[in-house]
Amino acid sequence: MSQTASSNKQQKYDASEARVDMKFEVSIVPVSDVDRAKEFYTELGWRLDDDIVNGNDFRVVQFTPPGSASSISFGKGVTDAKPGSFRGGLIVSDIDAAQKVLVARGINASEVFHGSPFSPAGRISGPDPERESYRSYAIFEDPDGNAWIVQEVTRRAPGRELPK
Repeated sequence: MSQTASSNKQQKYDASEARVDMKFEVSIVPVSDVDRAKEFYTELGWRLDDDIVNGNDFRVVQFTPPGSASSISFGKGVTDAKPGSFRGGLIVSDIDAAQKVLVARGINASEVFHGSPFSPAGRISGPDPERESYRSYAIFEDPDGNAWIVQEVTRRAPGRELPK
């Protein structure tokens, strides 16, 4: 969108309108086997929020990671997306401890690395040498190949602070 189009769009709204908070709540994770996915996310240590069945063609399961305000949902009749196509991110305060917990839970997590979380060729073994926030990672996948990038954040960048 051009800057002019963006500016014109913004002018359509009255400055006296109330601000509407929008909080990211749920991501849909496409899976091929609901029970297998449920077992995996239980082993991961995430809280089971709901498991709703409505007839033979609909089931939705919702999990929330520890300490998170956002959840994931998966199930039958929930999405047409291809299982394994989801990519998600998790933030942790200690990447080494998080990776060890994942492995201890039987999760096939990568080693801790820095460099590119998206290109295996750009990964360097071990955490960021300066332990800068947003620069150390580990990766794991669920049984369908849905990928999770675990990222260490010890100090949030300006404007990214969480509300208290």
